[in-house]
Amino acid sequence: MLDYVFMGIAVLIIIFALRYFIKLLINKNVVAASTNKKKSFSFANCPLCTSPLYKEDLFSRVFRPMTVNDQRCIILGCPHCYPRPEPGIRRVCPVCHSEVQADGHLVARLFNKTKDGKKHVIITGCTACCKYEPK
Repeated sequence: MLDYVFMGIAVLIIIFALRYFIKLLINKNVVAASTNKKKSFSFANCPLCTSPLYKEDLFSRVFRPMTVNDQRCIILGCPHCYPRPEPGIRRVCPVCHSEVQADGHLVARLFNKTKDGKKHVIITGCTACCKYEPK
């Protein structure tokens, strides 16, 4: 009789262990699938109005030749905030947190990485807080 009790407890332990490992395996597959979706569908936010950019481009201008690793550029905005902001959209400088006028822009540095060919942008301010004077 005691053998049946131990066998019943062993069967219950095996069932719970199987359920635990199945749930763990399903969660790993769900996490892997969601990270693959994020990699294939990546988007960024506009640095001025923080609107999500799906396939839209930023309006910007890059100065100096492309052969230089460090270039000065200005970011005018995205289709949501430039040339006219949509209703309810505020253009805010990420450096000084003040509102950027419709004719204002962000001043940034564009770095062309030679190893992997990617570009990196560091925003240094807006027209009000970043007074860039060329030498």
